[in-house]
Amino acid sequence: MIDQHTIERIKDAADIVDVVSEFVSLKKVGANYRGLCPFHNDHTPSFYVSPSRRTCHCFVCGEGGDSVGFIMKHEQLTYPDALRWLAARYHIEIKERELTDEQKKEQTERESMFIVNQWAADYFSDILRNDIDGRAIGMQYFRQRGIRDDIIEKFKLGFCLSDRSAMSKAAIAKGYKAEYLIKTGLCYSKDNNGELVDRFAGRVMFPWIGISGKVVAFGGRVLDSRTKGVSQKYVNSPDSDIYHKDHELYGIYQAKKAIAKDNLVYMVEGYTDVISMHQCGIENVVANSGTALSEHQIHILHRFTPNIVLLYDGDAAGIKAAMRGTDMLLKEGMNVKVMLLPDGDDPDSFAKKHTAEEFRNYIKEHQTDFIAFKTKVLLDGVSDPRERSEAISSIIKSISVIGDPIVRAAYIQDCSARLGFNEQTLTAKMNEEIRNYRDEQRKEEQRKARAENYQEIPQPRPLPKDDGDSPLPPPINLDDLPPEAFSSPPSGEPAPNNTPQRPAVQPSPTPRRVTQPKESIPDLIMKTIITKGELILYDNLEQEGGGTISLTVAQFIQYDLALDSLSFSIPMYNRILEEAALHSTDEGFVAERYFTMHPDYDISSFAIRITTSQVMVSESLKHEMTIEQLRDNITHLLYDFRNEYIETRMSQLRSELKSATTDEQRMKALLEEMTQVQKVRTAIAKKTGKSIVSVRP
Repeated sequence: MIDQHTIERIKDAADIVDVVSEFVSLKKVGANYRGLCPFHNDHTPSFYVSPSRRTCHCFVCGEGGDSVGFIMKHEQLTYPDALRWLAARYHIEIKERELTDEQKKEQTERESMFIVNQWAADYFSDILRNDIDGRAIGMQYFRQRGIRDDIIEKFKLGFCLSDRSAMSKAAIAKGYKAEYLIKTGLCYSKDNNGELVDRFAGRVMFPWIGISGKVVAFGGRVLDSRTKGVSQKYVNSPDSDIYHKDHELYGIYQAKKAIAKDNLVYMVEGYTDVISMHQCGIENVVANSGTALSEHQIHILHRFTPNIVLLYDGDAAGIKAAMRGTDMLLKEGMNVKVMLLPDGDDPDSFAKKHTAEEFRNYIKEHQTDFIAFKTKVLLDGVSDPRERSEAISSIIKSISVIGDPIVRAAYIQDCSARLGFNEQTLTAKMNEEIRNYRDEQRKEEQRKARAENYQEIPQPRPLPKDDGDSPLPPPINLDDLPPEAFSSPPSGEPAPNNTPQRPAVQPSPTPRRVTQPKESIPDLIMKTIITKGELILYDNLEQEGGGTISLTVAQFIQYDLALDSLSFSIPMYNRILEEAALHSTDEGFVAERYFTMHPDYDISSFAIRITTSQVMVSESLKHEMTIEQLRDNITHLLYDFRNEYIETRMSQLRSELKSATTDEQRMKALLEEMTQVQKVRTAIAKKTGKSIVSVRP
C-alpha cells in the first residue's frame, strides 16, 4: 500500500504537460496545450492539456484524466502501479511493505508478463557481457557489425545461450512461473513431457521496448555462420496479451524525443538499420521490421510528427515495402516522402559509411514525394495505354485518400503537370474514388449498426408504487426532517397524513435552465453534482425535535431520488452521487476537484469530460446562477429524469403487451402496472413547476 501523504506528493510533483509529452507531441494554444489524442485514431489535434486544472481531455473520444489517470489508461496500469510509474519518473521514494506470497499470486497476469520480460532482458544482457560464451559468440557478432558498447547498452542487446534450457532453468530458479515464460513466448513446451524449451537459444537478442520503456517482446537473430540454409534468420516473440507486432515499432522508445524535436521520423525495415543510424547520430528513426504498416503504428508516430520519410534500400523488396505503406500513411494525414538508397546499400550499411550530417543531406537531396515515387515505379518504361491507365488510376487513388481537400487539389495539379493529363479528368477520377471509399465506409457503419441491434438492451428497474414508503438513502440521515419544512401539494388539496411530500423548489421569476443539446438528463444531473455538489442548496431547515438541518446539492438530489427508490441505470453515476453526498459536508471538499482527481480512471475521465466544455468558455460568457435559479434548474432536471424514466417504462409495457396476447394473467399484470405508472405520470405532471417546499431562514 502507498500512504496518502506519498500519493499527494506524487500528484503534486507530476506535471501534466510533462507527463503527456512523453507520449504525445504538444503545442501551446493559449493557456493550454494541444496534440493528437493517443486513445483514438486522431487525424486533427483534439487532445487538450490544461496546466491550470492539471488535467487532459479529448474532445472527440472523451478520454482524459489527471496525470495518474492518463498513465493508467495509456499504459494499462492499475492505480497503484501508475503512482509507482510517476514516482520513479520524479524520483519520489515509495516505502512499501514487502509483498507476501499471497499478494504476489494476486498480481495481474499482464504485470507478471512485463516482470518476466524485464528479467529476461537483463538476463540476456548479463550473458552477453559476463558469460564466456556470451562474450565469445554474441559480443563477437556485435563487434563484427561495428556496434559500440554504448549502443549495445542503449538498445539492451543480449545473447541467449545455445543450451535450449539454460534460460528457462535460470528463470525457474529465480521464482518465475513457467506459465508466464510460455505466455510471453520466451519458451514453449514439448508436447510429450511438458519440458520447457528456450525459443531463442543460440541467438543474439533485440528487445522490443514499448513507448513507455517496458520490454514487450524480443527478436532473436541466428548468427552469421549459421544463416546459410536457415529459413528463419530472425525469430520474434509470438503475439501475447502485452505484445501485438502490428501495434509496436522497434526503436520508438529510444526515438520519441528526437522525433518530436526534429518534427520528422525516418521509417526503416530492420533492427540493425535503426541501431546503425543511432550510432551514426540520427536518432529519429524506427522500424516496422518487415511487416505491413498498420493504422496503430501510424497513429503512434502521428502523435509526435506528421512528417515521415520511408527510407528503404533500392531493391525490389525495398520498393514493395515503400509502395504498400504509402496509401495508409496518406489516409492517416501524414506528409509522406520516399527515398530509396543506392543499389547495394541499406540504411545499416549507408550509415556506417557516412556521418549524420552527410546522411541527412543525402536524404534531403534525394527524397521525393509519393507522386514522383509512384510515377517512376509504375510508369517508367511503360508505353501500353491500358497499363499506363492502371498506373495513373493507382496514383489518383492514393491522392483520393488524403483528408485535406486543399492538399488533394495541390497534388492533382502536380500530377496533371507531371503526367500531361487534363486536370479536370484527374479530378473526376479522384472524386469517383472518394465516393467509392465513402460508400464502403457507409456500408461498414451499417453492418456495425445491424450487429449492435442484436445486443441485449438493459431494462430499467420497475417504477415503485406511489405508497409513500420509499426509504431514505443511508448516507444522509434525514429521518428527522420536520413536516413543517414542506408545504401542501400544488393543487391546494391537503396531502394524506401518511404521504411525505418530496422537496421541491420555489421557481425563480425568470428561471434559467442549463442544458446542452447533446447531453442526456442523467449527464446534466451528473454535471450539476460534480460542479456544484458541495454548495448548500437549503439552509437552516428546522427539525421537528429542534435545531436545524442543511442540504447540499448532492444530498438533496440523493434524497429526492430515494423518495421514489429511483437510481441511475449507469452504476458509475450512482457511485458519484453517493460519494458526493457522503463527502459534500467535509471541510474543504470541492466536488469538481475531488472527482477530476479521483483514483478511479473512469470517474476522473468522465468528470473531466463533462466539465471541460465550461472551462473552455470565455470568462466573460460564463453565467453564475443564483441559488434560486440553481434550485429551479435542479428541480426541473429531476422532474425530467422521472418523466424520461416513466416514458421508457410505458414504451416497454406496450411492447410486452403485444407479445402477451395469449397469456391472460400476464396481460392483467401488465395492464395493472401501466395503470399505476400512468397515475404516477399524472401526479408528476401536476407538480411540475409548482411550489412544494418553503425554506425557512
